[in-house]
Amino acid sequence: MQQFKPVEEQLAYIKKGAAEIIREAELKERLERSYKSGKPMIVKAGFDPTAPDLHLGHTVLIRKLKHFQDLGHTVVFLIGDFTGLIGDPTGRNVTRKPLTREEIDANAETYKTQVFKILDPKKTVVDFNSRWFSTFSSEDFIRLTAKYTISQMLEREDFHKRFQAEQPISMHELLYPLAQGYDSVALKADVELGGTDQKFNLLVGRELQRAYGQPSQIVLTVPILEGLDGVQKMSKSLGNAIGINEPPQEMYGKVMSISDEMMWRFYELLTDMSMDEIESLKQQCENGAAHPMKVKQALAEKIVADFHSAEAAEKAAVGWSTQFQKDEVPEDVETVEMSYADIAGTIASDHTVKLEKVLFRSGLAESVSDGVRKIKQNSVKIDGVTKSDSLLKIEKLPFEATLRVGRKLKRVVISK
Repeated sequence: MQQFKPVEEQLAYIKKGAAEIIREAELKERLERSYKSGKPMIVKAGFDPTAPDLHLGHTVLIRKLKHFQDLGHTVVFLIGDFTGLIGDPTGRNVTRKPLTREEIDANAETYKTQVFKILDPKKTVVDFNSRWFSTFSSEDFIRLTAKYTISQMLEREDFHKRFQAEQPISMHELLYPLAQGYDSVALKADVELGGTDQKFNLLVGRELQRAYGQPSQIVLTVPILEGLDGVQKMSKSLGNAIGINEPPQEMYGKVMSISDEMMWRFYELLTDMSMDEIESLKQQCENGAAHPMKVKQALAEKIVADFHSAEAAEKAAVGWSTQFQKDEVPEDVETVEMSYADIAGTIASDHTVKLEKVLFRSGLAESVSDGVRKIKQNSVKIDGVTKSDSLLKIEKLPFEATLRVGRKLKRVVISK
């Protein structure tokens, strides 16, 4: 019989970073039953393999799965290879294009590799919902759809908005919440996790379990993590994300770029530290016993170590310190070479170069106009000196200089 930690201790760990628990009293009852019987709860989270790369925002949910795993419960990482064919309509104002089977299979393999950077592969049950849906008959689907009404489905905010705006809602989209909900029936889940935007789908699971004669699962939602800007949700398309496969130095630097206020949210949602430990650190920063930058460095090291290694985290810390505290140039800094031909038309009679074009050519700006913006924001340094105008004087060729834009650093060589 498995030995579990006391129920109150488990509950405190589970509640850390949770947005909502439906219902907490039911969760406590399940924990008490598990504690007495020695039988672990079944805790599931579903992931449709819609993109091959995960960022830290995705890992908030995976880390909460890990917390249940740390407590000895059975964690099911469910890959929605069947529901991925439908396409989750959550947050969509238009119909999502379904993925092909080839795209789903490729993304699923990538997911399995990435999630085991957090979850213990020996203790994690990886399942695919095609295991039960591939044997579903037409009669099974009719019986499933009979357990939910159109009016119930239109209570969903995004469906309601589209219906009111007379925008199309495809029939297959209405099947998605039912399919996700049936996953909980198939797995006999005690707890299902999801982001706050998944609340409707998770509650459908509760309803369907009751309809199929099972106890209703507990729903636990986790917050949507904001990105580096601290405002919009973390998203690669918004350019404010930290990918879990990014190089250690880049990952470390991005964590160090977040605000001190945002740092505590990262500690809560992206580490295994208890709320008491985090609150203690916060108090130390407020009373001057600890410096916020040092605490943020410790956070950056934790995150890099999770997805790479302790050695990589230590090396990234040294590299960041070299670049930003000592204002030195690392030995392995990237060198970009360009010639007069590369920047043709920008050399004036007094041998000056348009700096914004050099920034663009070197990859330190996304465009020439972006380079102009960065110069106006005083975020460009040449050999450690902030450059506030766009004219870069060329005394002789070859010209060499170290250009820094925010966290990015490159050595630029302009030759004949």
